[in-house]
Amino acid sequence: MLGELLHGAGILPFAEIAHDKIEWNYYAPMNAKESECNGELHPKALEGLWLFNQRKFFEAHEELETAWRAETGEIRNLYRGILQIAVTYLHITRGNYDGAIKVYGRSQKWLKDWADVCRGIQVERLRVDAKLALQELERLGKENIAQFDVAFFKPIQWSESRIWICDKCGNEMYAKNCKISCPNCGNRFDCSDLNIYFD
Repeated sequence: MLGELLHGAGILPFAEIAHDKIEWNYYAPMNAKESECNGELHPKALEGLWLFNQRKFFEAHEELETAWRAETGEIRNLYRGILQIAVTYLHITRGNYDGAIKVYGRSQKWLKDWADVCRGIQVERLRVDAKLALQELERLGKENIAQFDVAFFKPIQWSESRIWICDKCGNEMYAKNCKISCPNCGNRFDCSDLNIYFD
């Protein structure tokens, strides 16, 4: 009970180990970024992640920017970092070596210091994947950017429990491979259509 109350106030338990005995204390406050990781993804951020994973980097950038502008807390900077990775990848697909290098560097300011997993997003995995893509770009160099293998554009991994209700029959819908479908009436739509159904 006390632990739940203190956690709600932004205070996490931590263990002190002394003489083979574990003692729990509740005096370690969360930093701003840790406390921002407790919550749900902004709907536009969720849509941006879906688009990013379809390699629709321009569209992903647009949705993530909308989420970034709508948020007021620190989490907006995580969205900003992710959208800049989308822009980095967009520059690579358009053959803009200098733009990709510049925006990737900028993204690191916004992606650093976040927990490995924040609001279900595998942030550390994204940092590693983006770094590997940039290293491949640098290995190729400006003159060989056209040879960049898009297999280096790894999808962002996240887990977000979200329930969709069918607008035709009222039953719960399920998502699989970016398709949301109702098992009752067969109503289906693509995840990129979420703004049509859920705005």
